[in-house]
Amino acid sequence: MKIRGRWRRALGGVLLPVAALVVLLCFSTALSHLRSGRDGEDKRQLEDAIRRAAVACYAAEGIYPPDLGYLQDHYGVQIDGERFTVTYDVFASNLMPDITVLENG
Repeated sequence: MKIRGRWRRALGGVLLPVAALVVLLCFSTALSHLRSGRDGEDKRQLEDAIRRAAVACYAAEGIYPPDLGYLQDHYGVQIDGERFTVTYDVFASNLMPDITVLENG
């Protein structure tokens, strides 16, 4: 009987830290997935904001903005240059520009 009690205590002393480690790993993985989902949403929202501002410019002025700086200066578009790289390619003043937002790093 004494041997079984010792094994139970030893096994219980090992299982508790292992279970806590497993819970922490699961929590860490879930947090990582949440962050990546949020980053993707931020990227999509920035691209949508740039498109809406370009369309607003076209509606108000009759032409699409000549460059991204015009949208930033006149339509309040804010871009976090450390997080995102934005390409804004204009083909003609009456055609919607090609807008691409990429995450840095």
